[in-house]
Amino acid sequence: MPESVFDLPSEHERNIFGQFDAHLKLIEEELQVRVVPRNGRVKILGDEENVSQTKKLLAMLLVLSERGNEITEQNIRYSLGLVREQKERQMVEIDREILLHTMSGRPIKPKTIGQKAYIDSITDNMITFGIGPAGTGKTYLAMAMAIRAFRTEEVSRIILTRPAIEAGEKLGFLPGDLQSKIDPYLRPLYDALYEIMGAEAFLKNSEKGLIEVAPLAYMRGRTLDNAFIILDEAQNTTPSQMKMFLTRIGFGSKVVVTGDRTQKDLPADQMSGLDVAVRVLRNIGEIGFCELTSKDVVRHPLVQKIVEAYEKYETRQTAKKDRPGTVRGVKAKSVRSHMGK
Repeated sequence: MPESVFDLPSEHERNIFGQFDAHLKLIEEELQVRVVPRNGRVKILGDEENVSQTKKLLAMLLVLSERGNEITEQNIRYSLGLVREQKERQMVEIDREILLHTMSGRPIKPKTIGQKAYIDSITDNMITFGIGPAGTGKTYLAMAMAIRAFRTEEVSRIILTRPAIEAGEKLGFLPGDLQSKIDPYLRPLYDALYEIMGAEAFLKNSEKGLIEVAPLAYMRGRTLDNAFIILDEAQNTTPSQMKMFLTRIGFGSKVVVTGDRTQKDLPADQMSGLDVAVRVLRNIGEIGFCELTSKDVVRHPLVQKIVEAYEKYETRQTAKKDRPGTVRGVKAKSVRSHMGK
């Protein structure tokens, strides 16, 4: 059986191979090799192609570890995919860019090729639409870019907004005043601000009116100059709300619109403003569209599997509806016979 040796410094071995060698077992299972660590080196046994891919993977993970990254299962699985596609150098390049650090000192950086394209689109365009499933970092990375622009004085304020859609519950039944009723809808935005900026800095800038978190309805009638504006959960806007929002943009502003087209809380007969915007604005300059996928999910690996499972299910359901001779997945013949009784 072919074998090869790879130099892996012992101080990075635990980070790369994981607690109780969980990552090592995953690598061995996925690449069909046997990896034997020994005194700062690892022996790799298996087929020649698999051994070669394992060495490329370990080299990539070692660079990430040397840069201070905590290697996670998500890193392992994503890096495996890049090695199989012969794109391992792209991961090393992606990791170079640090947007900024959280209050705890953790670096914020793109973790996938899709996320890097998203960051580049925000940098290059006046308006960016970040569209993709849960867990792809759409809102968090947009927030990081907003805070970076605010700190470097590229913009003078940050405005964060969401449509306050009643997802199965009525606002009127929630306790408290109007602000108390809408705060739960804006909580994910507050959470990201607190983690990146810190509660004290957020409250100080909020009191000065430099950071504003508000429902989408509050944007009507305003002109937003020299601001970094994020519209989150845009799949829950109506076409008129989306048009209203996009026409608020003033000079010196940058806008990020995020949404997941598979998770709409609108009434069944209501068209999404995000869907309309994608069709209407696709060919306009200075507007970027970044489509993130399940490959860009950076939460627990189970989230990626859930997203992929739903994508497959929805594809099958769409295929059933579009199949000739069926009405909403029901055979036309049986529908006619039922109606004739």
